[in-house]
Amino acid sequence: WKFELCTCPDKYSFNPYTGCSHNCVYCYAVYIPDFRRLRVKRDLFRVLERDLEKLPRGAIVSMSNSSDPYPPEERMLEVTRRCLEIMRDYDVRLLVVTKGDVVVRDLDILSEMRCAVSISVTSLETSRLIEPRAPDPARRIEALRAVKEHGIPAILRLDPVIPRLTEEEAERVLRMCDFVDHVVLSTLKLGRGIRVPRWMRERIAGLYTERIRSHVYARRDVRLRILSKLSSICEEMGLEYSFCREGFKFKAKSCDGSHLIT
Repeated sequence: WKFELCTCPDKYSFNPYTGCSHNCVYCYAVYIPDFRRLRVKRDLFRVLERDLEKLPRGAIVSMSNSSDPYPPEERMLEVTRRCLEIMRDYDVRLLVVTKGDVVVRDLDILSEMRCAVSISVTSLETSRLIEPRAPDPARRIEALRAVKEHGIPAILRLDPVIPRLTEEEAERVLRMCDFVDHVVLSTLKLGRGIRVPRWMRERIAGLYTERIRSHVYARRDVRLRILSKLSSICEEMGLEYSFCREGFKFKAKSCDGSHLIT
């Protein structure tokens, strides 16, 4: 990702859609024009097959990194489902990253692939304010459980944890997901184009003072306090964990959980 704090292994990025309709207030992809409007890419399936022909054997594909592959509209459109059918035929190693519980519908295909499913759950009650169109957190946790029950590696993305706003809820989410195979921990980063609501700016005032390239991070001591507490809970529960673009060391074999893809 050409970012000094990124510890991701080499992987390819695939987005079935342009834009996203979950409308998360902290979304880092808002630099994309008209991002709040979901669009299906033109000639998507033909282009996907063309690109898969060129893909090195054993490469990891991450879906998605700038728009969710399971927005509410996917339930009717089935664009992502068709993409999965194509990728299954090419024996792709796939990392699914989503907030959408619609992923459960496609577990029949995913269980036939070399894959892992990563679901983001940032908070519980606060989710209604910061992720207005994303599925209820309880439904996402149940989706994670269904992934695990289908024999697919289940990854909890506790990301982003927002200082002074979702810290306590993050602890509760973690304890509710004691069955997962991996946990990705990360604090909120403010990137180019992000315009968080005034009430949220007031809650985090004075904390975001560390600039790293085009991003503004919470102070190092704030991040270390939050992540140390959450990682200690992971260790207590026997859960493997990693940090995403934080600059702190972790023991897991990958930061995104992709090492779980056989």
